[in-house]
Amino acid sequence: MASAPEDPVLERYFKGHKAAITSVDFSPNGKQLATGSWDTFLMLWSFKPQARAFRYVGHKDVVTSVQFSPLGNLLASASRDRTVRLWIPDKRGKSSEFKAHTAPVRSVDFSADGQFLATASEDKSIKVWNMHRQRFLYSLYRHTHWVRCAKFSPDGRLIVSCSEDKTIKIWDTTNKQCVNNFSDFANFVDFNPNGTCIASAGSDHTVKIWDIRVNKLLQHYQVHSGGVNCVSFHPSGNYLITSSSDGTLKILDLLEGRLIYTLQGHTGPVFTVSFSKGGELFTSGGADAQVLLWRTNFDELNYKDVIKRNLKRLHFDSPPHLLDIYPRTPHPHDGKIETVEINPKLDVIDLQTSTPPVVDILSFDSTTGTETTVRTLPEKSEEICGCFLNPSVMSSECSPTASKKKTEDMSDLPSESQRSIPLAVTDALEHIMEQLNVLTQTVSILEQRLTLTEDKLKDCLENQQKLFSAIQQKS
Repeated sequence: MASAPEDPVLERYFKGHKAAITSVDFSPNGKQLATGSWDTFLMLWSFKPQARAFRYVGHKDVVTSVQFSPLGNLLASASRDRTVRLWIPDKRGKSSEFKAHTAPVRSVDFSADGQFLATASEDKSIKVWNMHRQRFLYSLYRHTHWVRCAKFSPDGRLIVSCSEDKTIKIWDTTNKQCVNNFSDFANFVDFNPNGTCIASAGSDHTVKIWDIRVNKLLQHYQVHSGGVNCVSFHPSGNYLITSSSDGTLKILDLLEGRLIYTLQGHTGPVFTVSFSKGGELFTSGGADAQVLLWRTNFDELNYKDVIKRNLKRLHFDSPPHLLDIYPRTPHPHDGKIETVEINPKLDVIDLQTSTPPVVDILSFDSTTGTETTVRTLPEKSEEICGCFLNPSVMSSECSPTASKKKTEDMSDLPSESQRSIPLAVTDALEHIMEQLNVLTQTVSILEQRLTLTEDKLKDCLENQQKLFSAIQQKS
């Protein structure tokens, strides 16, 4: 059936990546879109007509996750090359590289205040980084298999993670302990806007909503015919959009507990989806290498009012609000309830196709290690803007006016200061950096093994205590 004016509408699609899209994120001001892909590139798209797209070159393997910082002055990316990068999202594309994980990194997530970054990896760990000092803070080890995703709660007090070990864990960022555990084989998890619930995208084709205050499964949707790869909450918290390997997007009304829209537009599995910060737009990406931009239409709530309401209800000891109370029993759906199915190929005649000119930007980066704060080399630190060192303060050096004063031709590198440094000193510093990278990765492995040893020791002591108690009872 044709879509009504209040239904979601496909506005345009972007072409530029050469392989599957793995991650998408809107800038806080809603004027740009960042995408990551299997083609190893991160791309930055502008919604302005005829604007250029920027393709950032730096990662050596699949880019698995991208996210803007809350102020929009930084862009984080994770990759299968085992690194995390922080980019300044402009035409210079300067980046800082974090090396601490010992296996591919699956996700990145900024805290709401922009002061911390959480990264999840196939090395079974979650690592938290300080953005002000750009250094590693601590690791969270309790998962026994790859960690697929890790997300901060809106107030930054908790982190939720999901793993190949078929568990979802809730972590307290204050005492660095796992405080809750759910059994679910999830590909992706995230908090709702007020931080009282989490949603999980299941490999078993399901979507689940959990209340973390009472540790209960509230809603259980079975609307997809393939694995669910990603979910995104509308800023109001009333709606959830899901993307699946069955090639569709689904929009769920969480207050009524039902499926309301099925969206078709991709020609293969859909790997990622995200609402804009205001909720008026959402975007999706998948195996067809296309990025689709949709207009929401079905919820016109004022975003600022929603944020004010949610901020009042961020803590566990707050009394439940009407919008917090979801149906208290699982709700399976077979997809036969009255829903609207939207196929842009049938409904939309004149689609805007964006295939803008693409500018390749090579990265000149610095490296941040794990346990040690590794400062950038003198010649490279001059290439890092002040806002890189303190994300909460936008440096005047990062302004477009200042960047114009710098030479735009990448062939001008190295700079005057670089040429003044003796070659022997530069080689020695690079060798030191390489050794520090090896050292930090070794420390990370030792930390992981120590944690596993502690767990086994606890199990041995518990078994010994049970055996001792059994012997005493018999005697």
